[in-house]
Amino acid sequence: MRKTIAFYIGSLRKGGAERVFVNLAKYFQAEGYRVVMVTQYQKEEEYELPDGMERILSDIGEEKVTASRAVNFFRRLNKLHAIWKEQQPDLVLSCIGKNNFMTVVTTMGTKTRAVVSVVGEAKEEYPSRGMRMLANFLFSRAAGVILQTERSRGFFCRKVGEKAVILPNSLNPAFIRPRYEGEREKRIVSVGRMDANKNHEMQLRAFAGLKDKYPEYTLVIYGDGELRSYIEETAEELGIAKRVFLPGVVQDVAERIGQASLFLLTSYSEGVSNALIEALALGLPVIATDVPSGGTEELMKDGVNGLIIPAGEQAALECAMDRLLGDPAYAQQLGREAARIQERLAPERVNPLWKAYFEELMDK
Repeated sequence: MRKTIAFYIGSLRKGGAERVFVNLAKYFQAEGYRVVMVTQYQKEEEYELPDGMERILSDIGEEKVTASRAVNFFRRLNKLHAIWKEQQPDLVLSCIGKNNFMTVVTTMGTKTRAVVSVVGEAKEEYPSRGMRMLANFLFSRAAGVILQTERSRGFFCRKVGEKAVILPNSLNPAFIRPRYEGEREKRIVSVGRMDANKNHEMQLRAFAGLKDKYPEYTLVIYGDGELRSYIEETAEELGIAKRVFLPGVVQDVAERIGQASLFLLTSYSEGVSNALIEALALGLPVIATDVPSGGTEELMKDGVNGLIIPAGEQAALECAMDRLLGDPAYAQQLGREAARIQERLAPERVNPLWKAYFEELMDK
């Protein structure tokens, strides 16, 4: 009998975790599983699901929302529980914060195995002492726990840490290609949402510190967000507005950044950054911050396939940029080594790891 796997996430709007979920769902459907995608909401500009994959909304609907948060919460629990009873998935994979709590609670009393995944920085997904305690309590009762870095195990209690497995995300096939070996464009690029965590301001200030030494270079930041206006104003104040470009969200990221001279990731925290994975896969010389989750260290070795700097240290970023812009041969050496991540995270290598883990849980 064909097994059913359900995926539970807030929405399918275009983001790193959402893309990973959709790619995994497509893989399992292609492998012959019945796949059901359950989301709380439906947003604009979402990733598309393949033909034949059922999409179910778990939101209770505006007509059932009351003034009581407690009543609304229990109604959402009941609806999600009803979805599992109706669909009878053998396994449910969830991710991101409270979605994991909902999955464990609503699969209790069913034959469905709950698998929770932490895709970001654990202490940000579960910031308070109460949420951490609840995560430990519920995750220890889940059938499976998936983390992305070894360093994340230490956030949870020993029982959860020992239960957890480390499974990487597979590389987006759009970034699997031969590395560009021609003369690189004099562009420094970054990809990510324009919010405080991504710390694009530090990129602007480091770039401004080097603007006279490297007058032919520009800085291009792809993405959008609430700090876009602030970034524009800061670039103007630093006298670099004519050399900083903000194209917004684009679909053809690989084509846009593949020939750039340098890629920057300056986040204060990340899980394992998909943008970083993709830049490495393209063979770009990369400078990335050492995030608390250990996500950067999972992908990079300092001085081998890129440069790792402390988060928030502008002087370190400026020094690293100067080193790579001033030594193109060394930058190319790092980029060639970076491109080897294509082999390590190729879908045909990574996706079977997820399948083997899921089959092990479903066969118990």
